[in-house]
Amino acid sequence: MNNLPLLDDLRLFCIVVHKCSFIASATELGTSPAFVSKRIALLERTLQVRLLHRTTRRVSVTEDGETVYQWAQRILEDVGQMTEAVSTAKTTPRGLLRICTSSGFGRNRVAPAMSELALRYPSLKIQLELLDRSVDLIGEGFDLDIRIGAVREPNLIARRIAANSRILCAAPAYLAAHGTPVALADLAQHRCIVIRERDEAFGLWRLTGPQGIETVKVGGYLSANNGEIVHRWALDGHGIILRSIWDVGPSIETGDLVRVLPAYRQEAEVWAVYPSRLSSSAKVRICVRFLEQWLNDGSSPSVAD
Repeated sequence: MNNLPLLDDLRLFCIVVHKCSFIASATELGTSPAFVSKRIALLERTLQVRLLHRTTRRVSVTEDGETVYQWAQRILEDVGQMTEAVSTAKTTPRGLLRICTSSGFGRNRVAPAMSELALRYPSLKIQLELLDRSVDLIGEGFDLDIRIGAVREPNLIARRIAANSRILCAAPAYLAAHGTPVALADLAQHRCIVIRERDEAFGLWRLTGPQGIETVKVGGYLSANNGEIVHRWALDGHGIILRSIWDVGPSIETGDLVRVLPAYRQEAEVWAVYPSRLSSSAKVRICVRFLEQWLNDGSSPSVAD
């Protein structure tokens, strides 16, 4: 039938809805805004509905467009699963793998792992995005989220791939000038460098110690949404931070940072999070296993299916 929409046009439409822009969509696809506009117009003619409201600055989805968007996502997911189900190479990852994670962890840990994974599997196209915010995994079209901390979405599969915890620390110069806290409640009187990372409560630190889980409200004159900046500020002597061991461990080993209240820590395990529809996907399964070995062994792992 000639009046059915092409899968490529449905895929392009989903990208436009996510990006809210023809220009941004064209950039991601490596094509021109004119081509994107032409294909969307063709899709509208095929379906005989208006899918998008267009302005000079952005595009937004219409009511009919929202219906098409929901159906298009299901269709594209089903086609992907069908392709994987009949593939003769079910154990070989191939196609596009969209991964998101937080900026510091992504840059220092996930990116090197993905570099090695890409060398091993040339049929796999990896797109890594570093996002220090909450992510709608399904709505934004990601296959995999490498997340530090709790996983609260009941509709997602979460696999713990590495142990981790956050600890309190500060530069010796700060402690010499302001004193060392001896109880968790003392943190409220100290300069703490606060970070908003993903969906963590801003300025509210929940830690596990001798009395179980305790909470303290902290503040200071510096805050950021990037862990590497916070780490740098702590090294400069601006205050106390709560950061993952993987991040501050080397600074503690060199003595540039000192642990504060060592009896307290905050659980922050590393999770691989993905939609249930991808539980049998070779690209997701092998990537998760690869990352699990990479993070725990600290070396280039071998991944067997």
